[in-house]
Amino acid sequence: MKTQFLTDFFRKIVSFMPWNRWRRYNSAATTPSQSGESLAEWLARVGKKRGIWSEITYFTCMKTLAETLGKIPWNVFRTTPKGVNESRRKDVIRVLKYRPNKFMTPTIFWSTMEMNRNHFGNGYAYIERRFKRKKYGGTYEVRNLWIMPSNCVKVLVDDSGIFDGAGEVWYWYTDPYSGKQYLFPTDDVIHVKTSHTLNGITGLPVQDILRETIEGAKSGQKYLDKLYEQGMTAKATLEYTGTLSPEAKEALRQAFEDFGNGPQNTGRIMPVPLGMKLTPLDIKLTDAQYFELRKYTALQIAGAMGVKPNQINDYEKSSYANSEMQQLTFLTDTELFILKQYEEETTFKVLGAESMEDGEYTKMNEKVLLRTDSKTQMEIFQSAVGSGIYLINEAREKLDMEGVEGGDRPLVNGTMIPLTVAISKTDEKQVGQEPPPPTAQAAPPAPPDPGAGHEDDQEGGEARHEG
Repeated sequence: MKTQFLTDFFRKIVSFMPWNRWRRYNSAATTPSQSGESLAEWLARVGKKRGIWSEITYFTCMKTLAETLGKIPWNVFRTTPKGVNESRRKDVIRVLKYRPNKFMTPTIFWSTMEMNRNHFGNGYAYIERRFKRKKYGGTYEVRNLWIMPSNCVKVLVDDSGIFDGAGEVWYWYTDPYSGKQYLFPTDDVIHVKTSHTLNGITGLPVQDILRETIEGAKSGQKYLDKLYEQGMTAKATLEYTGTLSPEAKEALRQAFEDFGNGPQNTGRIMPVPLGMKLTPLDIKLTDAQYFELRKYTALQIAGAMGVKPNQINDYEKSSYANSEMQQLTFLTDTELFILKQYEEETTFKVLGAESMEDGEYTKMNEKVLLRTDSKTQMEIFQSAVGSGIYLINEAREKLDMEGVEGGDRPLVNGTMIPLTVAISKTDEKQVGQEPPPPTAQAAPPAPPDPGAGHEDDQEGGEARHEG
């Protein structure tokens, strides 16, 4: 109720502001017209409006970053005294791992978020919650996650405390299809940004920082496209005698272009009137180092976006082993920052503070980016199972295989013993090597008693006498 009231109130305020405009989706501009326009003409017309997306390096970098995030699966864990287990928050597991909303798969949802984050500097998603009643009270459950296009969101900082406490951040969203406007608190919006930020609240897009570099790359591509349209025909000078009017000059130039330009005139003979001489200007792309400059610009753009050379199809200094190392470097240098930001944002806002206090957190499985061949994978599982790190059924589950009976008991090498036992045996061995303690010296034997010997003789003599 409070959010709805603030939304209505703020809608009345911004209705008088000049920036309160929205554009509807114009399907006529993105589909071929029905007036006989050919597909080639439509592609040429739309291609001029693509803007920065027509630059191939920028497009490749955006595609690489978005698809990389989209193919990483999510997990939700809970820390317990016995270790880490899977969380019991089924609502969060469902929206992160299986279905954010009924229209999008997790792969498309998170790749779209990453595309908005890189292109506009910020990515936004609304967290739809629903109150679930219980016998006493109730809890809020996450129902859906909805993408909010970044160009339709404005971040507002309430310094004066008009809506709530001073210093709170609000997100003002304008639906591009219906025109409706909504005001969301910061706890209901997943907000991820680029590393290029000066205030920590909003990020700066790479396209704005490297605008001149990207525009230069676009100009180089346009020059090459124009050269293809002209049939790889360079400029030429036309020599003639006399004076021509501007209209005659234009007509003469147009006549030569009709015969010489375009792929349809490739290999054909060009007629030159008597008294005129057509001299081509021999400007070679190799002399201008066109391809070297294009390659250097592409590497600059890719480096600014954290994409490695082999990912933009530059294999000049790459080998198979080097490409594998570049993939690992891409994970550690580029993706770890991005993944950590997504994990921190979803843990705090999707799970909530109460679940965080219970030790629950979200985690993206980055190991899918380092999948190896089957032989290496089996060697890793064999080592993990043999050392007791994995259970047999855990390894079989990762291989999409059914568990077996007795596979939930850890296996270890019989020659291995616990560290505490090894220490105790070492201590006992050290004690056994110490010299034995000194024993008391035996007393010398006592001298024989003469009297005792005489009595014995008498008794013996009597005995003999009796016998």
